[in-house]
Amino acid sequence: MAKKRHSRYPCEVSAMVSIQQYQSPLGGILLAADEVGLVGLWFEGQKYFANTLPVGHCAQTTPILAEAKRWLDIYFAGKEPDFLPPLHPVGSSFQQSVWKILLTIPYGQIITYGDIARQLAAQQGGRVSAQAVGGAVGHNKVSIIIPCHRVVGANGSLTGYAGGIDKKIKLLELEHADMSRLFIPKKGTAL
Repeated sequence: MAKKRHSRYPCEVSAMVSIQQYQSPLGGILLAADEVGLVGLWFEGQKYFANTLPVGHCAQTTPILAEAKRWLDIYFAGKEPDFLPPLHPVGSSFQQSVWKILLTIPYGQIITYGDIARQLAAQQGGRVSAQAVGGAVGHNKVSIIIPCHRVVGANGSLTGYAGGIDKKIKLLELEHADMSRLFIPKKGTAL
């Protein structure tokens, strides 16, 4: 059995993913970044919380995490950030194509899962189901910055936010989105 090597330093230089905590008005957030960009942004306790975070992560400040925190500071001050921190969410090509569309949803606006499915079908040819889109939206690893909270059901249902419907509502309210036709489903869902 190999002997486990211990370091007197908390973080090895070779650590691939760095993490930091961020305290938002909606609760604690865990940020994670590799050398390329942000790989995760999760509300504490949300569904799929840090499920893609590798064992070899390290709590330390990096320029990418500092940029993500600056973006969040601006956002939670009620302003639309005019930049994106570097992003590097890992997912299938389908998930990546959905997340790319999420990044095009304007601040304070909402679209439906079906709208995204139609956009993908137009780009790729063929049919794309709203349910498949919902699965990709629900597994977004960089919430808020990749704005999955701006996606609603075709009937106006505020469904499918892994961080919780209460947080989805607060984020949309912060952006002054028109919520007049939106409603909370009787039985909440998070994909």
